Amino acid sequence: MVGFAALRLPLMCAPMSFASSVPLAVACRSAGVVAGWQGGTVTPVEQFSAYLEALNAIPGAPAIVNLPARIATERDGAAKLDLLERHRVPLVLSSVGDPSALVARVHGWGGRVIHDVTTMRHAEKALAAGADGLMLTCAGAGGHTGFLTPLAFVPAVRRMFDGLLIAAGGIADAAGIAAALTLGADLACMGTRFIATPESSVVAGHRAMIVEAGIDSIMVSAAMNGVPANWMTASVAAAGLDPATLPATRIAMPVRPWRDIWSAGHSVGLIDDEVPVATLVARLADNLATRAPGDWRARLAAIERDWARAAA
Repeated sequence: MVGFAALRLPLMCAPMSFASSVPLAVACRSAGVVAGWQGGTVTPVEQFSAYLEALNAIPGAPAIVNLPARIATERDGAAKLDLLERHRVPLVLSSVGDPSALVARVHGWGGRVIHDVTTMRHAEKALAAGADGLMLTCAGAGGHTGFLTPLAFVPAVRRMFDGLLIAAGGIADAAGIAAALTLGADLACMGTRFIATPESSVVAGHRAMIVEAGIDSIMVSAAMNGVPANWMTASVAAAGLDPATLPATRIAMPVRPWRDIWSAGHSVGLIDDEVPVATLVARLADNLATRAPGDWRARLAAIERDWARAAA
């Protein structure tokens, strides 16, 4: 079983380049939220293996590991997929490409594949490829962002799919979690809010800038790596770039995006402090309890039962 029964909140910490860390994932799992790990791109194989060992050493909420479909068969990607199988990781987050081969492999050890999508067409293709669930990356997400409002995107996908839906983009508080569930999602996903914790592996300046920034401090640009993403404008300027004159296509960067040019989502306007994961989750749980988001536990338990029957 995946382990949704161990969740304190219907919440997932997003896998994030340079922010994902073993301490962050362990803290999320211990606190009772789905622990995301950005293992498929910037993480060396040795670090990837150490992360899986660390997670296996503690009980708690399930983990989800990002492994983009397009790199799952490449040298490091294939080695990482072997490690996921060895550790029988219950949830794999795929993106960018056809996940059908990844789905077949992950199903072989009883795991489930959640595919990250930004459009209805991508959602339809992922489901046709056998994805077990979808993460809907909506407008306002940090990093590589979507452009559809969750007010329309989540209900539209729910009309055609009764399985696991995760809503991402601009969520940083209990009201956002409750809204995501009301729209039809089963889990909310937070990224930027978890960057502003001491367990994340970003530099201190990145965390401080998130706390100081407002929603108007975010800009979208594809100049950094060729794909539209949300960045903190002050970070772009600090790298020696003019935010007002960046071209629409990728250019040579004087520093490394993500590590040196800092990403965040629209939810920065809702983040006023840097607190440990345990404190954050406790605060969210207390606030969510007053918002009556429905019986999310029963819904997730039903999804797990359906997955178990399909695997039998």
